[in-house]
Amino acid sequence: MPTPISEKQKLYLRRFLVTICLLSAALFIGTAFVITGYYKECILMRTQNRPHGSETLPRGIVSATSDLEMRPLWGHQHKDPKKPTNLLAMAVGIKQKENVNKIVKKFPSSDFVVMLFHYDGIVDEWKDLEWSRHAIHLAATNQTKWWFAKRFLHPDIVSEYSFIFLWDEDIGVDNFDPGRYLKIIKEERFEISQPALDPNRSEVHHQLTKRHKGSRVHRRVNRRIGRSRCDKNVTGPPCSGFVEMMAPVFSKASWRCAWYMIQNDLVHGWGVDFQLGYCAQGDRTKNIGIVDSEYIIHYGLPTLGGSAENKAQPLSKQPHDRQMVSVSFQVTDSFLV
Repeated sequence: MPTPISEKQKLYLRRFLVTICLLSAALFIGTAFVITGYYKECILMRTQNRPHGSETLPRGIVSATSDLEMRPLWGHQHKDPKKPTNLLAMAVGIKQKENVNKIVKKFPSSDFVVMLFHYDGIVDEWKDLEWSRHAIHLAATNQTKWWFAKRFLHPDIVSEYSFIFLWDEDIGVDNFDPGRYLKIIKEERFEISQPALDPNRSEVHHQLTKRHKGSRVHRRVNRRIGRSRCDKNVTGPPCSGFVEMMAPVFSKASWRCAWYMIQNDLVHGWGVDFQLGYCAQGDRTKNIGIVDSEYIIHYGLPTLGGSAENKAQPLSKQPHDRQMVSVSFQVTDSFLV
């Protein structure tokens, strides 16, 4: 016959059962918190590195980047055997059509997408050039290339291109070969670069960008510049880590940085050249350089419709009608081909 349980034993038993219930509840609640936290962490891991605004989209349909490849409205997409991996973007006006034609013809279509920024709004008069129908044309009256670049060269759009050539129209390219240039800057690991300027025929503003005859590349200059002197103790621009803004060449990584540096109201680009070292992806004294063996001429013609005749006019007497700006965007009918 079972031994009767005393009142004291019953009290201990009730306390034990209550303790077990409390521990079970705590374990259940804790487990719920852990599972919830784990679930939130999984969601965070799934959504991180996505473009802002796409967090609620299924992963399989998210497209974070794009390119400048044209698509036909009907028919099959023509697949080129070699997709261009670089971009040439230029601010141009119809008065410099002949020189722009010389420049573009130097850049093979198999390696370069061509984008023209028409600051005078004239597009149709370029259609007679053989390469024009394959180029991308954007028109906005009286805007500089930095205005265009900020609005149409977003890093996610041009991420397919290894190098972005962002050039002015007044460049002479008789001694320049894009293929050899690309080979050199890849070997030298230049993130930002420019072709050297022919000192005999160019408008040169900084000694660093002048061509060193017999040299392949250079990264700095050691000489007096105005009242200051560049020597081994001076590592900043314009002694080193510096390019001018008429013909810069950016890697896609450096351009992603430089694009954010460009302000919406930037006009001439003055001052930005001194800050590009922030975008050198490392040591600017090593990753920014001038290519001497592939050099150019900078004619120094005024942009926004200027010509050699009004080059000598003081800035105050040159056309300045930025108060009246009309904007239009055009793309050639290449989409229909």
